[in-house]
Amino acid sequence: MPWLDAKLPARDACHPSSSLGRSMNFDHLVDPELLDAAQRMRAITASYSPLSLEKLAARRAAIATLAPDWLEGISVAERRIAGFDDAAEVTIFIVNAKPEAPGPAILHLHGGGFNAGSSRAGMCQIQELARALDCVVVSVEYRLAPETPFPGALADNYAALRWMHENAGEIGADPGRIALYGESAGGGHAAMLAMVARDRGTCPILFQALIYPMLDDRTGSSRPVPPHIGAFGWNEESNRFGWECFLGRKPGTDEVPEAAVPARARNLAGLPPCFIGVGTLDLFVAENLSFARRLIEAGVPTELAVVPGAMHGFDTLAREAAVSRRFTATKLAALRRAFDAAAG
Repeated sequence: MPWLDAKLPARDACHPSSSLGRSMNFDHLVDPELLDAAQRMRAITASYSPLSLEKLAARRAAIATLAPDWLEGISVAERRIAGFDDAAEVTIFIVNAKPEAPGPAILHLHGGGFNAGSSRAGMCQIQELARALDCVVVSVEYRLAPETPFPGALADNYAALRWMHENAGEIGADPGRIALYGESAGGGHAAMLAMVARDRGTCPILFQALIYPMLDDRTGSSRPVPPHIGAFGWNEESNRFGWECFLGRKPGTDEVPEAAVPARARNLAGLPPCFIGVGTLDLFVAENLSFARRLIEAGVPTELAVVPGAMHGFDTLAREAAVSRRFTATKLAALRRAFDAAAG
């Protein structure tokens, strides 16, 4: 497989691009209930822009420090499993296991721009997902870039998917009802994994839920975006740095391997049904719309939810806003329909 045979590029290729001017005010484009969160996120982003390896360490530490407490009453078990093809062992978290009552299951891939974030830091949201859908969730602590560029994380995620299928009975998972779920970079990882699972044909996937997924290295590099897109939070500079760390080379060029970038994949036919959700102010909105269109044209059942006035990560930054609650209900409903349709 090309994604396993690819040679790992040099690690010294991660250099942030020059700073973009962000002096224009786009507050009037933000949903009023999201404005406070949007302004906070703009300030946080400014504090680590432009991203560098030194600032990345501080960003990782901040994510871990600010992580909410885990929920009581929703079980979490940490386990080390075999890596793919003799790779290093992979840490997974098994949430809400119910071996006595097999049911639907989710393989969760966390966000963080390919170079930050963790399952541990996002465990509260993972537990909430498991509780809302009454299912088991396995979350992968895949290796981060730039320490481990492509295809390391993809191998980790495939190892976890294979483990879920092989150990479905132990955790209470119906192997015919395993969905992928990922937000931001995790959505990009989920899309990559769906393609590998399709091509290998050994670990079927029922559904993929891609939450404002990071799909295209060309966004903000060879494809500039309007100034109000990405003005609140994850921006063009951050995106270039994230992709450069993950790819080990400059993004947006013809040198980028197709298997590393879902939006570059030429064949989308045969992928599992998909839900994609994104806000109109999210840096990823155009690439998400394009990917959804291509899925539809390839015959893949696809639901697209575009949220007016919403920025990247709005549903976690302002969880109680009406727009966030509606979005959460929409994505959960999509997953329930997929699980219910496969149950009979």
